[in-house]
Amino acid sequence: MGRHGTIAGRKAAQDSKRAAMFTKYAKAITVAAKDGGDPEYNAGLRVAIEKAKAISMPNDNITRAIKKGTGELGGAAYEELSFEGYGAGGVAVIVDCLTDNNNRTASFIRSTFDKYGGNLGTPGCVSYMFSRKGVLVIEKTDEIDEDELMEAMLEAGAEDMETEDDCFTIYTEPAAYTEVYENLKSAGYEFVESDIEMVPSMESTPTGEDVIKNLRKMMDILEDNDDVQKVHSNLGIDLWED
Repeated sequence: MGRHGTIAGRKAAQDSKRAAMFTKYAKAITVAAKDGGDPEYNAGLRVAIEKAKAISMPNDNITRAIKKGTGELGGAAYEELSFEGYGAGGVAVIVDCLTDNNNRTASFIRSTFDKYGGNLGTPGCVSYMFSRKGVLVIEKTDEIDEDELMEAMLEAGAEDMETEDDCFTIYTEPAAYTEVYENLKSAGYEFVESDIEMVPSMESTPTGEDVIKNLRKMMDILEDNDDVQKVHSNLGIDLWED
């Protein structure tokens, strides 16, 4: 549970960073809309919109983001960048970004790693420890039957499911992620979170008050930045657990 934290922890983090999440989701919608502005015919855009609505993003923001993607409104052209390195205690970290200024973003990422006891590496220095997967998290409730969910997720095209203390975590190949998301959504399941993630093959469990403090601060600062879409790590502990 270290990598994801508890259900309560996820929800608290989402609430505390709602404004930042609006910006990130708007960028994701803009990029998805480049393949077409009608969600009925663009599954990736449809999923991005559903996720934005799940955090109560205003419809005006969603419409504006779509129009930027289709070219109806002027706006920055975003480029996808990925950075790899090590945080304090040797924790492997991958940072996915959408940016309109590569130099600004690269400088921010490097300085943040340096400031909090980490070091930015070269492409491939840690990604070999991860596999790219669709990850869908469903909260455990009395209404959800594990066997039925297992059957539904296999029929939807998913490849594996882990049962944890307070949730079910479903894994898919990236190409199948959107279809699995939509099939399970249609079957009535709701997600605490869902995204394409880098899933580690081995986890790191750092110790030491200063190491944990630096990791927590670095992760918070990275995730709060508008250019950063996702921070992946091989942490095997919950940094924010009391």
